[in-house]
Parts: sequence; C-alpha cells; structure tokens
Amino acid sequence: MPRPLRVAIVGSGPAGIYAADALLKSEVAAEPGVSIDIFERMPAPFGLIRYGVAPDHPRIKGIITALHQVLDKPQIRLFGNVDYGTDIGLDDLRAFYDGVIFATGATADRTLSLPGIDLDGSYGAADFVSWYDGHPDVPRTWPLAAEKVAVLGVGNVALDVARILAKTADELLPTEIPANVYEGLKANRAKEIHVFGRRGPAQAKFSPMELRELDHSPNIEVIVDPEDIDYDEGSITTRRGNKQADMVAKTLENWAIRDVGDRPHKLFLHFFESPVEVLGEDGKVVGLRTERTELDGTGNVKGTGTFNTWDVGAVYRAVGYLSDKLPKLPWDIDSGTVPDEGGRVMQESGEHLQSTYVTGWIRRGPIGLIGHTKGDANETVKNLLEDYAGGRLHTPAAPDPEAVDAFLAERDIRFTTWDGWYKLDAAEKALGEPEGRERVKIVEREDMLRASGA
Repeated sequence: MPRPLRVAIVGSGPAGIYAADALLKSEVAAEPGVSIDIFERMPAPFGLIRYGVAPDHPRIKGIITALHQVLDKPQIRLFGNVDYGTDIGLDDLRAFYDGVIFATGATADRTLSLPGIDLDGSYGAADFVSWYDGHPDVPRTWPLAAEKVAVLGVGNVALDVARILAKTADELLPTEIPANVYEGLKANRAKEIHVFGRRGPAQAKFSPMELRELDHSPNIEVIVDPEDIDYDEGSITTRRGNKQADMVAKTLENWAIRDVGDRPHKLFLHFFESPVEVLGEDGKVVGLRTERTELDGTGNVKGTGTFNTWDVGAVYRAVGYLSDKLPKLPWDIDSGTVPDEGGRVMQESGEHLQSTYVTGWIRRGPIGLIGHTKGDANETVKNLLEDYAGGRLHTPAAPDPEAVDAFLAERDIRFTTWDGWYKLDAAEKALGEPEGRERVKIVEREDMLRASGA
C-alpha cells in the first residue's frame, strides 16, 4: 500500500494553513492520503493574525476560528518554536518530506529613504505593532512621550497605528492586550495624530470598514481638510471601477464637510503631502517636512514646490512590510520575495527548485487582504500535486513521521504542539476571566513554552 504524501509547511499564518486546507481537500487526501507537518518559529500558531492584527479588531481575529478547524484535522501536526534556518534547514526538510511549502509571510518594516529617518523618535510601524500585540521577541516598553505624532502611509496598518496611538489605554483594556502594553499606553501623551499620504483620497489604500471605525471612538475626533478632497480624471476612473475606493472617498468627503467636534484626541488625515525630511535636534525628532503635491490627470501626483513643516515629536513609517530572506532559497532583493512560477520556487537558471514551493506574502509581497492568500494557496497546492502526479517530486530518505520527532529530540529543540496550543489558549483565557476579558495574552517566550507544556 503506498504511503501518504508527506508535506512540510513553514509558517502557521493564514497562508500556511490555507495551503494545508487545500491539501486536505484534494483527491490525494483520500488516496493515498496526506500527512502535513507545520513548522512555526513562534510558540503559538496563526502568524500575523496573532501578532499583526490590532487588538481592537476582534472581527478579523475571528478568522482564527476557521483556521482552528483546519489545524484540528488529524492529518496535521504543529511544531511550534522551531525556527527555519536555525533549528531546521532545507536539507533536513527534504530528508523527511516529499514537498516543502514556505509560507513565512512578511514581518519587518520596509525601509523609507528620507533624511532624518533614523533619528530617535522615528519608528517602523511593524515594530510598534509587534509591541502592542505582545510579540515575545520585542522590548516590553515603548516610548510614548510625544504629544504630536506623524504616521506616514495611507493603508490599514497606518490606520491601526494611528488608532492605537489616539485611543486611551482604558478603551483598549477590554481587549487581549497584556499588562505591559496597558501600562505603556496609560503613559501615552499623544493628543494629536497626523496621518500623511502623498496622493489623494481616491488613491488611499484603506479598507472602508477600517476607515469608518476610526470615528467610533468617543475620544477620537477625525479631521479631514476640505482642501484635500480633490479628484482628476484618473481618480474618477478609479472610483468608478473600484467600489472600495469609492466608499473610502465618500467617507472622507463626509468628514471634510462636517464641523470639528470636541473629542479630546485629534486625528488628522492629510492628503497631497509628500514627506521629504524628518527634522531633528540633538538627535531627536522635532518635526516633519512635506511637499504639497497635486494630481497630474492620471491619478498620480507631482510636486508643487510648496513645503510645509509639521510640529511633531515622533514619526511612524507605515509604508509596507518586508519578508526576511530565507536560507537556501533564491531571492528577489527588489521585491523582497522568493521568485516563483505558480508557487513553484524558481532558480536563477530558470529551473524549478525541486519539491519546493511558496505561498502568501513571501511569494507575492505584502499586498491584499487575508482572504487573498487562499487563492495563492490553492494555486501553489495545485502545482505541487501536479508535480506529485507526474513523478517530479524527490523521494525523502526518512518519510516516517517519527523521524521528525527524533530529529528535534536529538537536537534538544523544545517545541510546542497543537495540543500545547490548547493549553496556552486555556491559560490566556484564565488570565482574562477575573477581569471579564476574553483573554490576556502571555508575552514571554519562556512563559508561553511552559504554559504549552513544551
């Protein structure tokens, strides 16, 4: 009787779990069967759903329920706290599996080349998100002394950063934020948040719902300058062809024509302001310089030669995430992705790196919403299965699942399991129960390992 197809997936975020789901729904799952091991460098699964989604977005975190159902399947094993490139390498995975799918996502901040961007008080949004989401590998404190703050970027991450900075700590206390984050936010002095985009309202990358949520807080007054509501032919075309862009523009228009209220924290959404320099004094951020832009007819903008100076004490760049280069895999330095064709990893020679695949942000870059990764996963798995049917996968030397456990034991690697996640989940919920909260996130890696029974 033929053995099951053995597949390793590196990364337990939505991309990796969607790939596992696609494998389980394939014809191969019925005969000869599939056996899937998911490797995750964090002690807990779910990737950016756990460590990249703002704590006041429980609706998005609800996706975990669907992902949970996939990981509950008996054909899947989870190996948490196992770092690819350090604890296990590509050659090791090849010894145990017919195919390997990398779904490691993107967690670092994309760079922004501006004078002064390295000053004290200039931060990457991804680092701030990791802090308030209780990531175990970042510092436990965050400097929040600035009363006026700039956020560069007009995507959903910029909205998250601005909203967390503008809300009060007590507003966020009912969420899963750990104690160190609550204490840090209690000391937050920010009263004015300025979000800057170099193009216009029709080009903003906000999701309509996330944008509207800004206005739900009793403490945040969202302000849009009527001068920033402008469209050219390209912008009108965008609105006609993109329902989300049109909804965003309408929301911004409504905010621009209303009277400014008296909520204590002001959140300004600025358009047609292109950052040109972070201003500093004694090595610290003291301001931001922008150039006023105007539409050129195509939806793009050009500089006007008019400059504005903004009095801010901190600058957060939210200009996109960047993936980490993966050892032993080809790399496109410009896009920050692994070169591929249909999910097949492609070498410089133009040949497929046998049995090796990618999906999600490591494949196409950090664009699109979480649901878009499902299509990626389906395509990647389809091509893996085509290679399997065509006999193009390599044959692993040790396909027995127990060989993986023996390998990790021999290297003395402490790993968490899916059963361990249930224990950690229960421990976090127990921490929240006395305060009437759904959970309180455990932050320290050692505490996570202990709670998981690693």
